[in-house]
Amino acid sequence: MAKKKSEKETKQSTVEQSFPESTQPVDYEKIFSNYRETFPMVQILDKDGNIVNEDIMPDLSDEQLVELMERMVWSRTLHERSIALARQGRLGFYAPTKGQEASQIASHFAFKKQDWLYPGYRDIPQLIQHGLPVYKGFLWSRGHVEGNEYPEDLHAIPPQIIIGAQYVQAMGNAVGQKRRGAEDEVTFTYTGDGGSSQGDTYEGMNFASRYKAPIVFFIQNNGYAISTPREKQTAAETLAQKAAAVGIPGVQVDGMDPLAVYAVSKQAREWAAAGNGPVLIETITSRMGAHSTSGDDPTKYRSEESFEYWEEREPLKRFRKFLTDKGLWSEEKEEKLIEEVKEEVKQAAKKADQAADMSIPELLGYMYENAPKNIQEQIEKYQAKESK
Repeated sequence: MAKKKSEKETKQSTVEQSFPESTQPVDYEKIFSNYRETFPMVQILDKDGNIVNEDIMPDLSDEQLVELMERMVWSRTLHERSIALARQGRLGFYAPTKGQEASQIASHFAFKKQDWLYPGYRDIPQLIQHGLPVYKGFLWSRGHVEGNEYPEDLHAIPPQIIIGAQYVQAMGNAVGQKRRGAEDEVTFTYTGDGGSSQGDTYEGMNFASRYKAPIVFFIQNNGYAISTPREKQTAAETLAQKAAAVGIPGVQVDGMDPLAVYAVSKQAREWAAAGNGPVLIETITSRMGAHSTSGDDPTKYRSEESFEYWEEREPLKRFRKFLTDKGLWSEEKEEKLIEEVKEEVKQAAKKADQAADMSIPELLGYMYENAPKNIQEQIEKYQAKESK
């Protein structure tokens, strides 16, 4: 029988772990070296759709490659129709997704139905691909309670408006998965470069790391937190390197390259599902427009050259060229798909329009399980007005 350690021996062991002695020479040049050398960007397709890294090509069949492209075209069309609906006053808050199709859709493509998705407010496409009916996505945008009522088999929560907060929520879910011994099931969550500057982001990653929770964290680095450039948020050369602070792997990937995003995401999922703990993935991408439909003008804080730069690298153009060269895609196929998606969105918008209007007392009533006095007074006030 193994001898139980005394309290003194346990304390000594803790001290040795905290202050390990080392006789190795210190290589200051290595310590202060450029982090971009430690966290190089993973890429498979260049901006012209040519393979530049055959060694890490994901094992996707022709059918799966086509399905991934179809999902990305679906997302772009959903974006364009959502912009139109917002201009018609039929949506509330909407965060554009044009340019982030590879970052969002190709990453989601690597996960499974049983995995839990914790999205931010720009991640409606992943939610719908995970099982949320389109009309409910529209109702969420309008602030309607029905947009937050999910099917029982949908492993996801409504989009988080507080940036970074989803990292803490997702961590809690992943720790729960670990405690109940869930097999082949992970959690994945998204925030942006702005969200990576929030304390919640670090806290979520740190706690998940400590308990080796099965979770993949995504930072979609689109260059701006609304209008604040990423270089004004942090001096870190990469956002992937923030993983080092909590002792987990960090990977930077070309977020405009669907194959690279999928390959890295799939490997990260396998790592987490195998019990190795979290992974942080930074996707270098671009929102090719405004932060939201709430009024910001990107031309006031972005140069014309920046739009041109990212337009040359946009994911659909890149992947379209790759698939066309393989004989798997055509302009006719894409146009037919776009028309089908437009009709799908049209019907979803009609269904959202049919949802019963919410009254102010109902809206206030959903805010708290037990309404505080000031809210209860407002409910009663509006109920009295409606009864007249």
